[in-house]
Formats: sequence, structure tokens, C-alpha cells
Amino acid sequence: MPKTFKTMMLTATMLVGANAAALQAETIPTETPAAAQGASNPMVGGAAMYANKTIVGNAVNSKDHTTLVAAVTAAGLVDTLNSAGPFTVFAPTNAAFAKLPAGTVETLVKPENKGTLTTILTYHVVSGAVSASDVAALVQAGGGSATVPTVQGGTLTFRKAGNGYTVTDAKGGTANITIADVRQSNGMIHVIDGVLMP
Repeated sequence: MPKTFKTMMLTATMLVGANAAALQAETIPTETPAAAQGASNPMVGGAAMYANKTIVGNAVNSKDHTTLVAAVTAAGLVDTLNSAGPFTVFAPTNAAFAKLPAGTVETLVKPENKGTLTTILTYHVVSGAVSASDVAALVQAGGGSATVPTVQGGTLTFRKAGNGYTVTDAKGGTANITIADVRQSNGMIHVIDGVLMP
């Protein structure tokens, strides 16, 4: 396992302490469905995700993540997610954002709500490149669950569920990780079908 829980916690704490602006549930596959996606360039939102591009460089091409990209832009986090990182982003799809109460996204992207939007987005980010196998190892070591710190300062909880893992937010909401281990030049993306709330 490339990063232990303690190392991830220390790194996240250092990022928050340095004021780094970084960025509900059924399953996260323990292995990337490489055969279905293409081992080197998995498809997300109808576009190939290239391991030599940054998180933002890939996300802008996914038709399933236009809301997320707009939110990241409104929060002023594009430069951060284009930086060296590494970061792991749990990336909600457009359909995930659509599950929120009507008008939520439109309200959050207003300039006066930038702080709240940044808090929500950074809650979806973990320091380091955390793979599905890392999550599996943490859950096993934790006796069935693992709590991981986010860049925002809160935590996400992972549990085994069926053929994969669940991720639960601070309010008890859960999301499926529908595509795991989408490698980026500056970290990792796991696609999720819910918006996590701190």
C-alpha cells in the first residue's frame, strides 16, 4: 500500500495547515474494469482519460462531469487541481448533482457562496493517489470500515459492500463509486453517483 492511513492523515493535515486550496453508496470496484474501459485510457463520460493529463485536463472532456467542472471553476480550484498534487478526487457525475434539491447547484456557484462551494468540493478530495486496492487494504485492516481524512478537514468512511465498497459522508449520505482507478498525471479519480456533504 503506497500510503498508510497515518501518512494520508499527516499529508492532509499539512495541506490544510498550509491553506492549500485543494479540492452515498453502493460500491467501488476493487479492480478497475480495464477490459471494458481500456487498460491504459479508461473511458469516462464518453471520453478517454489519459494518464499523462491532469485531473482537470481530463475532467473537462467528460460529458458526465460538466457540472463538476463548472463548480470547480466557480470555486477557483482549477489551478490547484492542475498542480502536481497528488490528489484523489471522488468525482460526482451530472446525475449526482441533479439529485440535490432544485436550485442547489445554481445557488452554490454564485460568487457570494464561493466559500461554501469550496468546502463541499474539497470534501471530495483526499491527499495522495489512493487506489481501490488501497481502500480495500484500509477496510480490511479496519475490520470492515476505514475512515480517511479529506483535504477539507472532514472524513469519508469506506465499507465493503457486495463486489465493492461504499463511501459515506459526514451526514450519513452514501454514494456508489461507479468507475475506480482513473489514473491522472497528478493523482486519481474515482467516479461517484452522489454528492458528498461535510
